[in-house]
Amino acid sequence: MALVVQKYGGSSVATAGHIKAVARKIVDRVARGDRLAVVVSAMGDTTDDLISLAEQVSSSPSPREMDMLLSTGEQTSAALLAMALHDMEVSALSLNAFQLGIETTGRFRDARIVDLDLSKLRHRLEDVQVVVITGFQGISPDGDVTTLGRGGSDTSAIAVAAKLGVPCEIYSDVAGIYACDPRVVPEAKKLDYVVYDEMLEMAALGARVLHSRGVEIAKKYEVDLYCGSTFSDEEGTRIVNTLPEWLEQPVVTGIAVDMDQMKVTLEGLPDGVDLLTRLFGCLAADGVNVDMISTVSAGGRTSITFSVVSGHICQVRDSVRESLEGIDGWSLSDDSTVAKVSAVGVGMKTSSGVAARFFSALDGAEVSVLGTTTSEIKISVLVPRDQAGDAAKALVAEFDRREEQF
Repeated sequence: MALVVQKYGGSSVATAGHIKAVARKIVDRVARGDRLAVVVSAMGDTTDDLISLAEQVSSSPSPREMDMLLSTGEQTSAALLAMALHDMEVSALSLNAFQLGIETTGRFRDARIVDLDLSKLRHRLEDVQVVVITGFQGISPDGDVTTLGRGGSDTSAIAVAAKLGVPCEIYSDVAGIYACDPRVVPEAKKLDYVVYDEMLEMAALGARVLHSRGVEIAKKYEVDLYCGSTFSDEEGTRIVNTLPEWLEQPVVTGIAVDMDQMKVTLEGLPDGVDLLTRLFGCLAADGVNVDMISTVSAGGRTSITFSVVSGHICQVRDSVRESLEGIDGWSLSDDSTVAKVSAVGVGMKTSSGVAARFFSALDGAEVSVLGTTTSEIKISVLVPRDQAGDAAKALVAEFDRREEQF
């Protein structure tokens, strides 16, 4: 008998019919002799609907109460799935974060898991075949309900698997990890294997198949991680530490597109490293992740451009005002009509000419580059949002044409 952690996303449990289909999939697995800890997301668009409801009753909803509200979505899914399993004569029960013992930091809407006390889970699995767990949520040191941020159910599932030392299977409405989002590039191929470092970059850069913090945990604890489809038996993608010996490492593994970006420009700042330290220190303290920083100095004044995740502009403005208090003559502007397009591949470490091919492909597609950032295994550019699809298609075609990928 094997113990396995499974996770089903919101699209997998979007309706009563979907929940019954997931239950049948679990029943088949139990019939093979496995016991399962199953983590679920909220049904379909429930989280968005709850956010909308909160905004109808409050112009500035309390983060604490938002977490209290949003956590109800996963609790509904978990209870309904346990009910469906009972009707199929599989012994099951549901547990929320408090019952399970998922301890997190106290940062509402974006908490991080600190520890898990899985003694109760182990005990319950001695009595039942399936324990259904609410994803996305935890409990703060003060005993408040917290949530882990968008996609946090992935992190819940992977953290449970890491603590138990068992495999983790992530199921959604796609059949695995693709070289690029099929909604952007329909011809993009599904990948059989992706290494942790590549998956971590892809998740952080906008590939929404896995939560980046979950991938960090999987890499740290070498969790055997699999991504597949809830709705078919098609073989999915395995995330591994190293590729099988028989499989050659491609130069570029995937192209990620993130439409949820904003470009921020500060002009008229006095020159000085101290000022930049204060500015970016303030942004970091307020939880704003900054990317693609560029500076231009002339005549004793500096202009700074950087990108942030869309929706953080209010935090950015507050942080900037705080850091620049007492300084006159500067201005701030923002542009939300941008997107980030990235090429990711561990093979970049040992291959030359990747950047040349990358920018040549964008030039051929007449894509404007507004900013650039690189690492050992990725190249990212900021482009006009209406050109992001063309950029992704051009990059997929370039690296596929050379038969070094996809």
